[in-house]
Amino acid sequence: MAYSVLIKNSVAAQNVDAWNRSAVSASALENGFIVKLGALSTTSGEGEVFVAAIPATGSLTDLWMVYQPENVATGDKYKNLDPDPRNFINAIGDIVSVYKPQLGDIITMTADGFLGTKGSNGFVNATDTTGGLSLYWGASKTSSVLSYALLATTYISIPDGSIGTQRVTAYKLECVGL
Repeated sequence: MAYSVLIKNSVAAQNVDAWNRSAVSASALENGFIVKLGALSTTSGEGEVFVAAIPATGSLTDLWMVYQPENVATGDKYKNLDPDPRNFINAIGDIVSVYKPQLGDIITMTADGFLGTKGSNGFVNATDTTGGLSLYWGASKTSSVLSYALLATTYISIPDGSIGTQRVTAYKLECVGL
């Protein structure tokens, strides 16, 4: 299974520390997942780590996006032996980096990171029908929820150890709704 790869092209969180946090979840999280942050963790050693949860019906605002550098582990011992960042996921209980999307943020994410069908749709939105973690393709921006407008279809080169094509489809998006 290929997990999503996220590139923060130009996001406000790159320059504002308050929009970057550490989080822990009872779910496995991949880059590009959206989460709702709760209280600080009560686990020993996690005094500055927030508890992340799947956004619930009626609370699709004030969301954060998972963005953890892809260090693929093999057998829980060796890191970066697998050059494909799509084989990376944050396991249940891993502390991950999250950032707060802002209007005008520009990101690029591989097609694996979205639910629904791209087709002629030009937006991705947070929605209750996705289980709350992934953004869902739609024909228009959904009001009062996290939404991105499609800027361009592009590609990300992914090393896979072969001589053939290493490009995967990705979408460049701009945050247009919170």
